[in-house]
Formats: sequence, C-alpha cells, structure tokens
Amino acid sequence: MEKRKAAWTEEQVMRTLEALQKNGMPAIYVATKAEAVEKVAAMLREGEVISCGGSVTLVESGVRDLMKSGKYRFLDREQIPAEEVYQKTFAADVFLTSANAITEKGEIYQVDGNGNRVAAMIYGPKRVIVVAGCNKLVPDVPAAVERVKCVAAPLNAKRLHTGTPCEELGHCCAEGKDMTAGCRSERRMCCQYVVTGYQRTPRIRVILVGETLGY
Repeated sequence: MEKRKAAWTEEQVMRTLEALQKNGMPAIYVATKAEAVEKVAAMLREGEVISCGGSVTLVESGVRDLMKSGKYRFLDREQIPAEEVYQKTFAADVFLTSANAITEKGEIYQVDGNGNRVAAMIYGPKRVIVVAGCNKLVPDVPAAVERVKCVAAPLNAKRLHTGTPCEELGHCCAEGKDMTAGCRSERRMCCQYVVTGYQRTPRIRVILVGETLGY
C-alpha cells in the first residue's frame, strides 16, 4: 500500500528527543529499522513476558519478528485469544507499541479502537517501548489530531477493510478538527484518545527511527 511521503529534519528530531527527555520519557534516535531491532533487543531480557498492540510499525521494522524469536514469552494474539492476551498484558514485563504521532513538544498521541493498546501503554506492564518512524513527528497536538484523521486512520481503514467512511474518503468524514469528532460506524477505529505529556518514573522509553514506518 502506498504511503504518503513524509519529510523531517535533524532539527525536528533533536527538538523532539530533547522534549521527550524533559517530559520524563527517555528517547534515542537510530537511523535504520535494523538498528531499532538491535536497541529493542538490548532493552529486553530473555524469558520476559512481552506483549504488543496491533502495529504495522513493529511488523515493518522487524521488531515483531524479534518478539516471535522464542527468546521471550510472547503473548501473541495470533496464537492466543485476543481477550485473554488483553488481560494478561497488564501483568507483562514489557509492552511494545508504536505511536500515532509524537510532537516536538515531547507528547505521545495515541488513538485506539478497543482501548487495549492505550490502556497497556499508560498502566500495567512494567516497561513500555515505543518504536516510531520519524514520519510520525508533528509540531503539536492539533497537528497530531489532523495526522490521525487524514493519514493514519484512512490508511489503517484501507488495510483492515473496515468499511468506515475514511476508507473511501481518505480522511475523516467529520467536519472540523475536534479531537473526538468522527463517524458512527460500528467498526470505527477512533474511540479512545490519549496524550502522554509527562511521566513521573521512566517507564516509557522511545526509539525514533530515521525511516518511514507504519501509518
């Protein structure tokens, strides 16, 4: 599936890394997805219970292959009923995910359908690793909201064949830019909205990758 071309600058990356650090979220930059896999591997310990939400980024980067390598006790939704995975994830050692957007002010913006991904990110698993391509970088939360409505949600709708209006239109059907405005489809993906602006203990760690990954 063709993705929108994203451009970013070194200055934008540095601003974002510094802001994440100030907001209590340790962050590093790597140039390639191969390096991202190496960094994730260094953050994990063999035998740990790990889990993840649905993520194109984790697949495209190779992180999901690492998770399935047999070195870890992976709670895999492809092998275990989803509801069972959702419950067990709260007691996991590590939760891996990407982000819908990361702002230059050091905020992580997530939009979810079932809520399992955002729930595990903000509470439960001992550690959280966020892997995100630099195509996810935006100036601020309003830009993050727009990115989801005009890029992430429509592309995911096409991938999942949701039949939601954004799949056909290529953007959210709701007028205006209100965060929670959207369709009334039973398969709507945009239901829960979470902005992580600060953490008091360094539970969440971020890996920014200098490639276009995910939506």
